[in-house]
Amino acid sequence: MNELSNYQEHIDKAIDWAWITLPGLAINLITALLILFIGLYIIRFLNKMIRKFFERKDYDLALESFLQSFISIALKILLFVLVITQLGVQSSSLIAIIGAAGLAIGLALQGSLSNFAGGVLILLFKPFKVGDFISAQGVDGSVKEITIFYTKLTTFGNQIAIIPNGKLSNDNVINYNALSARRDNVKVGIGYGSNIKEAKNILLQICADNENISKEPIPEVYVDGLGDSSVNLTLRFWADTSVFWPAHFYVIEETKSRFDAAGIEIPFPQRDVHVKGQQLKA
Repeated sequence: MNELSNYQEHIDKAIDWAWITLPGLAINLITALLILFIGLYIIRFLNKMIRKFFERKDYDLALESFLQSFISIALKILLFVLVITQLGVQSSSLIAIIGAAGLAIGLALQGSLSNFAGGVLILLFKPFKVGDFISAQGVDGSVKEITIFYTKLTTFGNQIAIIPNGKLSNDNVINYNALSARRDNVKVGIGYGSNIKEAKNILLQICADNENISKEPIPEVYVDGLGDSSVNLTLRFWADTSVFWPAHFYVIEETKSRFDAAGIEIPFPQRDVHVKGQQLKA
């Protein structure tokens, strides 16, 4: 009889607990679901507004995609925290768990996070863009693609060089296409017996004959040194970046042809070898 009364007592306590607790849990669950659905609607609305904002701005496509994804993920994480908190989970405990998980992931992915941060800086500050010819990390090439973690370059040999963004954002980068025009320095040596003025006039005429070479600022030639076997001349001229290399190769080829025609010697290293023979005795 005592066991039956104890059993009935436990049932009564369970029923009382249910009457007291379940309405609150139901209210919390319904509230959490409302927060979830309303929050997802607000996130979709904000993502739509952000997408329209980027469409009106001239930002890099990779940067737009990254920022949209980042904002969407951040908003969803915030919504998740709000829903879990509404269900009764202590926000301080949840934040501690998220912080510990973030620290562990950060320590495990230090290199990737460095590349990620470098990619963000490159996309934000745009030291170069797709199509630019750059020199970085000992590699020269045209920028083929900029991603969040890596940048791909197409080299002269039509090879793909993949450079981590962490190194690109923290080291020197030369962007040859950043400005509309470039200056070239072509060095050439002539013999000591050659006429310096004639050589300088020929170099200036080469520049005047080529339409890719800018006439302003005017090209200039000067003697920049007296070598062991040559008088060293330097020709400086400007050309638009888009036609810089055709102008450069034109000047080198024409210099050789016109110097030969004018009898101006371009010295090159020579060595005389004298062989002394010994008379053989029978």
